[in-house]
Amino acid sequence: MKFLKRFLDRVRPDFEEGGRFQSLRSVYDGFDTFLFTPSTTANSGVHVHDAMDSKRTMIIVVLALMPCLLFGMYNTGYQHWLACGQGLGPFWTMLLYGFLAVLPKLAVSYITGLGIEFIVAQWRREEIQEGFLVTGILIPLICPIETPLWMIAVATAFSVIFVKEVFGGTGYNIFNVALVTRAFLFFAYPGAMSGDKPFIARDSILGIGSDLPDSFTGATPLGQLATMAGDADSTTLTAINGAELSSWDLFLGLIPGSFGETSTLCILIGAAILLFTGIASWRIIISVFAGGAMMSLITNLFPSPEYPASFLSISDQLCLGGFAFSAVFMATDPVTAAHTTIGKYIYGFLVGVIAIMIRTYNNGYPEGAMLAVLLMNAFAPLIDYCVVQCNINRRAKRARINS
Repeated sequence: MKFLKRFLDRVRPDFEEGGRFQSLRSVYDGFDTFLFTPSTTANSGVHVHDAMDSKRTMIIVVLALMPCLLFGMYNTGYQHWLACGQGLGPFWTMLLYGFLAVLPKLAVSYITGLGIEFIVAQWRREEIQEGFLVTGILIPLICPIETPLWMIAVATAFSVIFVKEVFGGTGYNIFNVALVTRAFLFFAYPGAMSGDKPFIARDSILGIGSDLPDSFTGATPLGQLATMAGDADSTTLTAINGAELSSWDLFLGLIPGSFGETSTLCILIGAAILLFTGIASWRIIISVFAGGAMMSLITNLFPSPEYPASFLSISDQLCLGGFAFSAVFMATDPVTAAHTTIGKYIYGFLVGVIAIMIRTYNNGYPEGAMLAVLLMNAFAPLIDYCVVQCNINRRAKRARINS
C-alpha cells in the first residue's frame, strides 16, 4: 500500500490544473480518496474535523450488509439443492454456487452505476462521491437471483441518472436509489420479476449444481399466501420440498426470496453493527417494527379468508419478505428519511403500517415494504416541515405568554 500511495502522489501533478491529464482529475481523486485518507486540510480559521466522513460511513454500511450477502450465497445454493431433489450438498459447495450466482450481478451493478457517476463527475468537474458503494451492493440483494443481467444494468442506469444525478448527485436524491431500481424492474418487467421462477437459481454454474426443468416453480411464502385467497386454512406455508415452514425457519431465512432479504437473523446482526457505530437511526428502526407489529395485530384480530396474510402472526409478518431488510437498510437512508427527532418516529411508524397494509389487503402484490418506503420518502420533507412548524408555533405561543 505504501508503494501505491507513493505512486499516486508522484502522478498527482499530471492530474491537477495544467497537467497532462487534468481532464481526468475527478477519476484520480475518486481512486485516491477511496484508497487513502485525503491529506488536504483547512489552512485558515477554526475548524472541527469529524473522523467519520462519507467514505467511512459507506464502508460500515457495506460491512453491516456482509451477513446478509454471505447468507444469501448459502441460501441460493441451499434452495437450488432442494429444488434438485438431491438432498443437501456440501456447505462450501453450496456457498460457492451462491457466490458464482451473485457475482455477475454485483459486477453489473457496480460497473453500470459507478461508470455513470464517474462520467457525470468528469462532466461537472466535481469529486466522485462514495454513495454508490452501498447502492451497488443493495441492488443485487433486493432482487431475485434469476434477474437477467441486462435488466439490472438498465434499471441501475435509470435510477442513477433520473433519481440521483438529475437532482444533483449524492445527498440530493429524494427517493432511495436502490429501491427505485427494484420498482423499475417490477413495473417494467413484471413477467421476469414476479411469480415463483425468479427466486430459485435454475442452472448449473461451472459444473456446480444441476439444470432444473423450465417448468419448475418454487413459490416464496408470500407468493403462496397470494394464491390462497378464499381458503380459511391458508396459513400453512411450505418449503419447495413440501416440508412445513415454522416461524423459526422464517426467522433464519432458509426460504425462497430476494437474494439478501430472507434472513431476519442476519439483518438484525447488520442492525446491531449500524446502531453500535451510530450510523443508522434507532428511532426509525424501532418505529418501523412498531408500526408493522401494530398493523399486523389489527389484521390478525379481523382475519378474512379473502386475505390469507391476515392469518399470519405478528412475528411471521415481520420476518417475511423484505420487511426487516427495509426497516434496517432502506428506511434508515439518511438522505431520503425524515431528519427531525419526532419526524423519524412518525416516518418509521407509517412505513411499517403501510407495508403490512399493502401486503395483507392486496393479494396481487404480496410484498409492500418497497412501496411503503418509497411513498414515505416522498412525504419525509412534509413530515419534517410539520414538525418544525409545530415547534415554532409552540415556542411563539410560549414567548407571548411569558411576555
